[in-house]
Amino acid sequence: MENQSQNGAEAPVKVSTLNCIDLSNPDIHQSVSLLKQACLDCGFFYLVNHGISQEFMDEVFAQSKNFFHLPLNEKMKVLRNEKHRGYTPVLDELLDPDNQVQVGDYKEGYYIGVEVPEDDPEAEKPFYGPNVWPADGVLPGWRQTMEKFHHEALEVAKAVARVIALALDLEVDFFDKPEMLGKPIATLRLLHYEGQISDPSKGIYGAGAHSDYGLITLLATDDVMGLQICKDRDAKPQIWEYVSPIKGAFIVNLGDMLERWSNCTFKLHTLWNLVMTVWSNVCQLAIQKIILPSFCQLDAAHT
Repeated sequence: MENQSQNGAEAPVKVSTLNCIDLSNPDIHQSVSLLKQACLDCGFFYLVNHGISQEFMDEVFAQSKNFFHLPLNEKMKVLRNEKHRGYTPVLDELLDPDNQVQVGDYKEGYYIGVEVPEDDPEAEKPFYGPNVWPADGVLPGWRQTMEKFHHEALEVAKAVARVIALALDLEVDFFDKPEMLGKPIATLRLLHYEGQISDPSKGIYGAGAHSDYGLITLLATDDVMGLQICKDRDAKPQIWEYVSPIKGAFIVNLGDMLERWSNCTFKLHTLWNLVMTVWSNVCQLAIQKIILPSFCQLDAAHT
């Protein structure tokens, strides 16, 4: 969804300015103020000094690329199951059916959730169960890397949830309570965007316009600028702005569930999509994107 001038020509690229929250900042009041402003403005912000090392983030992206570079027949052996674990092929998902009338999203992905053994009664619940993993002989150490990232990113998401609690004038540990985020549906998605050029006139996008339905999403990207946000979904015409990647930072966005849980204090007007210029990789953790309640989501994306 590129910006267009009134005569149909492409307008200059517009880049959004987002607040940046430093989790190592000892001044929690400043962090709360920045987060609250971001939540009231567009629901997106940068998160830095979150505790996950750049070296490990680089390893996660390298291992993500290793999987997506496998032959398709190898990836199809771990196809996503009914528990939403495993591989999703290109065009398998469709986020904006009103505008993507011919094809789905030009991305492939891999879903990883909280590991619940098959013989555990919890595994009977939707979104709970064992994960699906590539054979260790195919990708040595891959499972261990992703399980570690899932764990560390979930801790980051919980730290953000504490700042959100303070921004809502709640106790800092409100979301830590067992009945809130005691057993989060925390989904890690590795995303690989196809080598297509987005063409809005044909409904071709890396990911169509949408909002996330969970509590928050932590989005880690490579250095390719493709993420766009529309701060007013009801505007005619909609104005789309790029979000520049910052190395080592998460881009955090609020989900629909937080709007409900906050009684519309944080009312979401923002949509986001991803347009493609080159191959891109993303790591996304959602609490869905991590899903917390409980929904939180982690996304890792790359070209």
